[in-house]
Amino acid sequence: MNKVYLIGNLTRDPELAETSSGIKVCRFAIAVNRTYAQSDGTRETDFFNITVWRNQAENCGRYLKKGSKVAIVGSLQNRSYEDKDGIKRNVTDIIASEVEFLASRSATEGEEIPQAQPRRERPKLEPVSDDDLPF
Repeated sequence: MNKVYLIGNLTRDPELAETSSGIKVCRFAIAVNRTYAQSDGTRETDFFNITVWRNQAENCGRYLKKGSKVAIVGSLQNRSYEDKDGIKRNVTDIIASEVEFLASRSATEGEEIPQAQPRRERPKLEPVSDDDLPF
């Protein structure tokens, strides 16, 4: 099984492109804070490269920007290439199958966040005897 779940913020604006056959592809990176703090209270951050394809790529390119918070569901993919000096490089990317747009950092700064509507009271349920169950 190859499945990854991440929540983080975009470190740069997404780059939307199109393959020679017309398929949309969007690439961006996210920063994800680790869950534990070091002894001095600081948290380390990991950076992940994300690749999104087709309609979802177009939406990411249109609506996301640096600082946007996203939830990613995807899989890991390893690839290698030779750099301009002829050195072989290995890279791990996350190929996103789902991208959920969460609140962007700039959307929550300086703006009043709307309060949640009060919940309606649930109706009271009457107990049912076992004899009345259809199974």
